[in-house]
Amino acid sequence: MTALHNIEQLLARLAPGPICDDRMARTLGRSPRKNVDHAACEMLGRDGFERRKDTGSLCAEIRLVTRQR
Repeated sequence: MTALHNIEQLLARLAPGPICDDRMARTLGRSPRKNVDHAACEMLGRDGFERRKDTGSLCAEIRLVTRQR
């Protein structure tokens, strides 16, 4: 499975909760984090995916997060 597919599945499972790139990378065992960032950016605008500054649902910190509406 590709990073993009894994991220889509994770976000669908957590929807509508937002998750930051660091937590996505740790949860999925992906490294480096920038690969997760690039994959998350590719998903913007389709299937209800969005990125914004918000509180992550898993880390409870204000960061750039991705979520599926």
